[in-house]
This record gives sequence, structure tokens and C-alpha cells, in this order.
Amino acid sequence: MNRQQRLKLIEDQLRAFDAGTTEYINQQWVFFDDETDEASLLEQFTNQEIDVLRKDIWLKGYLLEDGHVQCGNELFALEDGESIRIRKHLIYAFERLLEELREEAFVHFLNTLNSLNFSIHDCIYCYNHLTFLNPDEGTSGVNFLIFDNEELICSIQHHFDYQSSQSDRFEFTLSSGKRTIIEKIS
Repeated sequence: MNRQQRLKLIEDQLRAFDAGTTEYINQQWVFFDDETDEASLLEQFTNQEIDVLRKDIWLKGYLLEDGHVQCGNELFALEDGESIRIRKHLIYAFERLLEELREEAFVHFLNTLNSLNFSIHDCIYCYNHLTFLNPDEGTSGVNFLIFDNEELICSIQHHFDYQSSQSDRFEFTLSSGKRTIIEKIS
């Protein structure tokens, strides 16, 4: 699995976007989140990827200054009350951890997380111990992750041992008390 295939799996995860509507108020574009009803200035998302709903089709582009969107070669202005989606960013330490996981461990982790009704975009905390270790030397340790899907909390301990054999063990514990353990050894 190459990097592009991994990115596609990440992009297709549930809750990958903050969805809402735009309004032009006091000469400023404001984004109203559909889920939380919170308002924020749209300018904080400048140069980020957004989708704009036009004629029942999501147009992918990048938000520019003053409410303009660059969609391929086309440049257009947002309209008042328009539906948009803003792509969420992963926590940096978690993004690095996903990149460091071997293919089998990555897919198995992702499938298990999704089967518990969590998305990688639900990650609210990640301590990635691997970033402090030399990858050329045999390493072992534990990473800690917390996910919140607004119904349950999931705590994950990722035990890794990359010495003579490659071992990834994930211990999932939900706030409901349910536990799941998966392990990949090669």
C-alpha cells in the first residue's frame, strides 16, 4: 500500500469534515457549524481545502481571502447561506504515528477502530513515543490515544516492539467497558 492509498483511506473516513453554512455579516464571512451551531470567522480557514455545495454537487477547492474559492482553474465567490464542508486536520503526533505503522498494522487498526464506530478524525489526544526514538535502532514502547465520537470515549494503548520481530498490539477500551485487543506480528 503506497502513501496515496493510505491518504485515500484517511480521506474517506467518517467525520472528515466540519459541515455548515456561510453568512456575510458586518463585512466578514462567518461559518456556522451544523453540528455545534458555533460561529467562527471563515478567514481562519484561508488556504485550506473546502467543499462547496452548488446544484447538489460538492465542488472541491481551496478557500482564498474575502470568501473566494479556487476550484481548479475556476475562481468563484461564496454566496450567503451556502453549504460548505471544511476538511479536518489530524493531530500531528497521530498523523506521524499512522505514517510509521506498517501496512498490515495500519489496516487492522483502522478496521477495528471503524468497527467500534470511531473515525480517525475523532482523535482528541495522541502521545506518540515513536517520535522520540531512533528508527534505525530496535525500539519498543507504548503510544497513548484518546478518541471521542460524541457517544463514547475510546482509549487506545499501542504497544510496539520493533526489534528482532515487528509487533504492534492495540488495546481498545471504550467508556462503556467494552475491550478489544488486536495484535500484528511479523
